[in-house]
Amino acid sequence: MMVAGSRRWPAEGGGGAAGSAAGSAEGGARLVWYAAYGSNLHAARLACYLRGGCPDGGAHTYPGCRDRRPPLRDVAAVLPGTLYFARESAVWGGGSGFYDPDAPGELPCRAYLMTVSQFSDIAAQEMRRSPGTDLDLTRTLAHGRDRLGPGRYETLVHAGELDGHPLLTFTAPEGLAGAALNPPSAPYLRTLAAGLAESHGWNARRCADYLASRPGAAGHWTAADVLAVLGGGLDL
Repeated sequence: MMVAGSRRWPAEGGGGAAGSAAGSAEGGARLVWYAAYGSNLHAARLACYLRGGCPDGGAHTYPGCRDRRPPLRDVAAVLPGTLYFARESAVWGGGSGFYDPDAPGELPCRAYLMTVSQFSDIAAQEMRRSPGTDLDLTRTLAHGRDRLGPGRYETLVHAGELDGHPLLTFTAPEGLAGAALNPPSAPYLRTLAAGLAESHGWNARRCADYLASRPGAAGHWTAADVLAVLGGGLDL
């Protein structure tokens, strides 16, 4: 895993950072890194999971987390594996983005430092479950993965450690080899590109080249097509 830039998030209501990157959250809550590789690369999109709401270009309103505070910190990171588009997104239309850690390649992601409660509630909303219960991460941390069900994002992945905290994400159970690939929609691509620009500092051309080359998008979207969707730039 490679880590690039880092930033702390202001606490709600001001007053600087919400906690220590190497310690515990207020009240001693356990901390984990959530590695976002899809639309949650974009901070405004993640906020819909944390505080509740509907993302721009989306078609679903999320209830939000029990703990609605922003993450303590985020870093741009790169994991081994690949992003692919498959299944059908009820929020964006077209394929959803999934992570195969066993496939060749590199996956740019954005790691958010947050409480186990927040990660659990974000995962529940991604799994189309009701938030409100902390996940039991024992098997995930012991074995690297834990399949909670057959659905989208119901497989938890322990991708490593960062600053003494586990780096976790979720994906589909079948992986790239077993996936029914499906090209992503234009609104979804715009959100992913905005997140890559915001977290990794990529320009529109680099975002378009990357997204158009991902399995599921390749052969349906060209880099020029994606760039046209982005309007030649990114509004961050």
